[in-house]
Amino acid sequence: MKKIAFAALLVAASPVLAAEDPHLWLEDVTGAKQLEWVRAHNAKYLPELESVPGFAEWQAKAETILTDPRRIAYPTGASPSGVTATQVFNFWRDKDHVRGIWRVSPRAAFDAGRPEWSTLIDMDALEAAEKKNFQWHGATCLPPEFQRCLIGLSVGGKDADELREFDLVAKRFVPVSEGGFFSPEAKQGVAWVDRDHLLLGTAAELASSSGYARTVRLWTRGTPFSAAKPLLTIGEADMAVNPAAFGSGAGRRAVLIQALTFWTGKVHHLAADGSLVASPLPDDADFRFIADVGGGPRAFALLRTDFQGIPAGSLVAYKVPASGPMGPVMPVFSPGPTQAIDDIDASGKAVYISLLDDVAAKLVRMTLEEGGPSPDEPGWVQGVVPIPANSAMKLVAADADDTLYSDVVSFTEPSRLMVSKGGAAPTVLASAPAFFDGSKIEVTQRFATSKDGTKVPYFVIRPKGAKGPLKTYYWSYGGFEISLTPAYLQPEAQMWVEAGNQYVVANIRGGGEYGPRWHQAALLEKRQNSYDDLHAVAEDLKKTGLASKIAVHGRSNGGLMSSVAYTQRPDLYDAALVGVPLADMKRYHLLLAGASWMAEYGNPDTSDWDFIKLYSPYQNIRKGVKYPRVFFYTSTKDDRVHPGHARKMAAEMEAQGHPIYYYENIDGGHAGVANLKEAAYRYALMLAYLNRELK
Repeated sequence: MKKIAFAALLVAASPVLAAEDPHLWLEDVTGAKQLEWVRAHNAKYLPELESVPGFAEWQAKAETILTDPRRIAYPTGASPSGVTATQVFNFWRDKDHVRGIWRVSPRAAFDAGRPEWSTLIDMDALEAAEKKNFQWHGATCLPPEFQRCLIGLSVGGKDADELREFDLVAKRFVPVSEGGFFSPEAKQGVAWVDRDHLLLGTAAELASSSGYARTVRLWTRGTPFSAAKPLLTIGEADMAVNPAAFGSGAGRRAVLIQALTFWTGKVHHLAADGSLVASPLPDDADFRFIADVGGGPRAFALLRTDFQGIPAGSLVAYKVPASGPMGPVMPVFSPGPTQAIDDIDASGKAVYISLLDDVAAKLVRMTLEEGGPSPDEPGWVQGVVPIPANSAMKLVAADADDTLYSDVVSFTEPSRLMVSKGGAAPTVLASAPAFFDGSKIEVTQRFATSKDGTKVPYFVIRPKGAKGPLKTYYWSYGGFEISLTPAYLQPEAQMWVEAGNQYVVANIRGGGEYGPRWHQAALLEKRQNSYDDLHAVAEDLKKTGLASKIAVHGRSNGGLMSSVAYTQRPDLYDAALVGVPLADMKRYHLLLAGASWMAEYGNPDTSDWDFIKLYSPYQNIRKGVKYPRVFFYTSTKDDRVHPGHARKMAAEMEAQGHPIYYYENIDGGHAGVANLKEAAYRYALMLAYLNRELK
C-alpha cells in the first residue's frame, strides 16, 4: 500500500520546469555570489558532521591508510606503459608528498622487489615554484627510448590540462625557446609520431558541443601550432576526436579516433603517406589498441553488437599495414553467457584477457598459431593462466618478452602485484599491507530478482558470524559499461564494517559485468531497469533480514543513481550519499561535458524527455514527502559533471523544507578531492554521516 500511495503522489505532483528554475543562477561556477553560497553552505553543514564523535579518529586513520609507505608502487607512471626494457615508472603520493612525485627505478631492481627510485618531477616543489595548484595528469612518452615525455598538468584536478615536454635524461622541462613542445590548458589529446612530430587535438582551438577537441593536427617541432597541418576536423555535434599511437620504429602505428557519440565512432588509421585509411570495424565497436604479437601490427577491439557472424562481447582483431587497406576483422575470443571481457593487454607474444565470470576474475592468454581460417591469417589458441580464486584482477603492464604485471585483490585481501612470464602461474612481486583482519569478515554473493525477472548479483560484506539485520552502507553505479568488481575495502567501508555494520556492492544493469547486453539493458528509455535493479537489491536485503537501515551511495552517474533512489523510494532508503552527481536531466546536456552522454541517457530537447522526466531527480523533488536527510558533495573544479547539479539539488531540497548536508570542495576535479589529505577528510565526513543518520 505504501508503494501505491507514493506512486500516486509522483503522478499528481507538479514538477519543477527548467524554464521556471529558481536556482539556475547556481550554474555560474565561479561567480562571487555563487561561491559565497558555497562557502555559506560548507560553513553551515560541515561543523555538524565534524562534531560527530569519532570524526578526528576516522580522519586520522583514513590518512594513515592512504599515505602508508608500504603501499604498492605500481608500474603505472607513464603511457604507453609504466614498464620499459630497462625502467619502471611510478607516480607516488604520501604524507611528505601531498601532490606527489613522478619517479623511475631500474627495472632489474624493481623486479627483484627492491626498487631504487629516482625523482623526476616533484609536484609539491612545482607548486611552490609556480604558485599553481597543479595536479598530475600523466606522462605520454615516446617508445622505445622513453627519453622524451609530454606531461599533463591540471590546475585543481580539472579534466583540462596543459602539456609540457620533459627530458628524462636531463630531468627537466624543455623550454619552448629550445624547441620544446607546449600546449596551454584545454581538454586535449596528444600522441607522439616521432621525436619531432606530435598529433595534437585541443579544445582551445575548436571545441565540440561536448567541450572536446574537433581537430587533430600534425605538429612539427620548432613551428607554431597554428601552422600545424590539420589531418581531420569533425562536426560540432560529434563528441570528440583524439589521436593515439602504438608500437615503435617501423611498427609504430597512429590512429585518429572520431567519437560520434559516447558509444559510436570511426577509427582513422594514419598511413605512411599522411592519408587516412578507414578501419573495417563497425561504428559501435570499442577500439582498444594496436599491438604486434606476431605477424605484424594488429588492431584489437571489443564488439558491442553482433558483426559478420561474430557475437557481441567478442574480442576481434585485424592487420594494420603501414599503408593500404586494413585487413579483415577476425575473431580472437568470445566469452560465454555468464562472462564478460573486463580488460585486455598485449605483450610481444600474446594477448591477455581479464575475464569476468559471474563477476569473478579469470585470466586468459591468446597466442597465434599457423593454420587459421585462411592461409594468410593464423588462428588463435586459448590458454588459461591460473590466478587466486574469488579475486578481482586488473592488468597493469606487459612487455615485449611476454611478461605480464597484474593486480589481484579481493574484498578482504589487500592488493598483490603479480608477475607472470610466458603464461606461467603468476608470482607475487609485492603485497599491500592489510589494514584489517580479513579472517573476521565474511563475503557472500547473492542474487536479487528485479522487477522484470532479471537476476541481479550483489556482494554482502559483514562481520563473520553476525546475526540478524545490520545497518547497511550500499554502493553501486550502473552505467557506462563500468563493472564493479571486488576491491579491498576503502577506509570508510573498512571502518564501517569493523564497527559491526554491513557493506553491500550491487552489480546493477548499465554496468559491464555481463558484457554489452548488461549495459544496453539500461540505455536510454531502459534506464529505469538500472534503478529497478537497485531497488530490488535493497528490498532483498530487508526481506531476507540482512539489512535494518540502508544508506545508498554513488558518485557521478552513481550520484544520479543515489538521487533517483531517494526521490523514487524514500520508503526504502534511510540515507543517501550523493557524490559529484548529475541531477538536472533537463539541462545536463547543456552543462560542461554533458552533451557527450546523450547516447547513454537521451536528448531531453526531444521526445526522450518523456522517459527522462520520469526519473530526473531535480524535477522529482516533492513537498510533503519525508525524504532521508541527504548528503550532497561535489567539487567547484569539476569540469566534467557540473557542480550546479549538486548545488541546485541542495537548494531545491532546502526550499521545500527538506533537511540536507552539503560539501563542496573548491579543488578536486571530478574526483572531488585533489590529494590524499582531502580524501581522508571526505572519508571521515562519510562515516560521520552514516553514524549520524543510520542510528
